[in-house]
Amino acid sequence: MLRRVKKYIRDNGLLTEGGRVLVGVSGGADSVALLDVLQRGGYECVVAHCNFHLRGAESDRDEVFVRQLASSLPLYVRDFDTTLYAHEKGISIELAARELRYQWFAELAMQEHCEAIAVAHHQNDQAETVIMNLKRGCGIRGLCGMRAKSRNAYAPNEIPIVRPLLCTTRAYILHYLHDIRGKAWVEDSSNSDTDFTRNAVRESLGGYSQSEIEHIAATAEHMQGYVDWLDGQDTKAAGKVRLYEELKDYGFAEVGKMYDAQTKGVGGKTFYSHSHKAVLKKGKFEIIVRGEC
Repeated sequence: MLRRVKKYIRDNGLLTEGGRVLVGVSGGADSVALLDVLQRGGYECVVAHCNFHLRGAESDRDEVFVRQLASSLPLYVRDFDTTLYAHEKGISIELAARELRYQWFAELAMQEHCEAIAVAHHQNDQAETVIMNLKRGCGIRGLCGMRAKSRNAYAPNEIPIVRPLLCTTRAYILHYLHDIRGKAWVEDSSNSDTDFTRNAVRESLGGYSQSEIEHIAATAEHMQGYVDWLDGQDTKAAGKVRLYEELKDYGFAEVGKMYDAQTKGVGGKTFYSHSHKAVLKKGKFEIIVRGEC
């Protein structure tokens, strides 16, 4: 898990080595794993916990748990009257909690001189987002799901939101916490309430295999590349899909590795498909029919 997440952080430019990062920690398995991995990875973590007071004693239990979990770290806890805020704004409780959370995270990240705000979304969350967008009738941008690094829509500053766990699934997070790290976490009982649209979609994903969830998350990444390409952005995702389009008629299965070799300038690197080979020369691939001299 640690190697996988650190590579994902590095590949996507989420954090600098040893950087200071604000970590949103609810006390659930995902955020506990996120904090544990970032600490083990050598990042300087500042913990933020929101008490939305929506689940009575359970909300207070979560706060106590996070205070104990992060007792040796810089820790900030904030109470919100989420129901009142939702009523005043005329919005749903879910949206109210999201706005309050990310507005406060932005203020706190600036105050604490953090380079990013880390949240614990993973590949199951990504699959849920894509499926919810599909159910609403989305276009290509809806298929992009969540990005590894994005702007905070609820705050004007430039401190980004990063999602280091988008490289892994919920099942592996639970295995990591329980079987590898022996870490405890708390459960949010509202996650089983299928009156919430996301929870209903989450329940339906219970019938999907881990590989199917990974494939949905991978599709979202591919769509992000196409959107970046169409928008004229010179991103890694755009570069990969551009190379894929150039080579798609030749059947190469390792376009991601080919792109990495191309950007690193690894001269002479050779890749094979069932019918062709591609030799990297001076930053470009020379395509040769297999068997030709």
